[in-house]
Amino acid sequence: MKKTEIVEPVRRGRLRQVLGREYYRARRAVGWRLDALLGRKVWARQVSGEDFPENVVFEHRSVILRELVGVDMQLQENKRRNLELAIAHLNGVVIRQGETFSVWKNVGRPTARKGYLEGLVLKQGQLSSGVGGGICQLGNLLFWLFAHSPLRVTERYRHGFDVFPDVGREVPFGAGATLAYNYIDLQVLNETVNDFRLELWMDDEFLYGRLLCECPLEESYRVEERNHLIRQQFWGGYSRHNEIVQVVTDKEGKESERLLVKNDAIMMYAPLLEDRSD
Repeated sequence: MKKTEIVEPVRRGRLRQVLGREYYRARRAVGWRLDALLGRKVWARQVSGEDFPENVVFEHRSVILRELVGVDMQLQENKRRNLELAIAHLNGVVIRQGETFSVWKNVGRPTARKGYLEGLVLKQGQLSSGVGGGICQLGNLLFWLFAHSPLRVTERYRHGFDVFPDVGREVPFGAGATLAYNYIDLQVLNETVNDFRLELWMDDEFLYGRLLCECPLEESYRVEERNHLIRQQFWGGYSRHNEIVQVVTDKEGKESERLLVKNDAIMMYAPLLEDRSD
């Protein structure tokens, strides 16, 4: 992997953060209107009362509550409610041929008026709280589902900071997607000849998701991490890098690969260094 230099993070003032966020939100809203006027995209929507074949492409689950050092568990409890509200708009979305799936086009703006609570958010690499916080867990699960399918990820963002060590991690570092209404979205395009259905639900412990296809797929999909590296940067901090690759196996057993994402992030904790004193 080509060596990547990461500059020391810049701490922006509160006013700059607010103005910047509202600017990008407004720009995305204008883009949505132009999409509608020009017919540039057809958005996938929830479909109720439609029978859909039980051809499971991939399914996954993730733990809802995690005890994190220095984090108020009430924020984690609130995340449960935020996830519940968000998946109510996504469960049952059918992604038809030629359609684009967008998290925010379906979920809408998470506000206190809609019942969203203060949850954990990341601001400039620091843990904080905000209304609707914790929905990024949904983005991570959705990306992992789509990465095991023929749907093409057309928009995906990742935090520029690696905040938590890999304790209990079940998927590779960077194999997820962060979300922030509405300009930091997760979108996938269905370029296949099949329709797909997204199903999401929760219990007391886990957030579940599965992706269905109207017809059994002839190919199988797996995801691998490549070129994982930790580097010390010139300004003293550490950075983490890897690539997430999709491996497709056709019905004859032939494999092909597609690079899904390349991750470069500033580590907010010291990496564990091997003791070679012996």
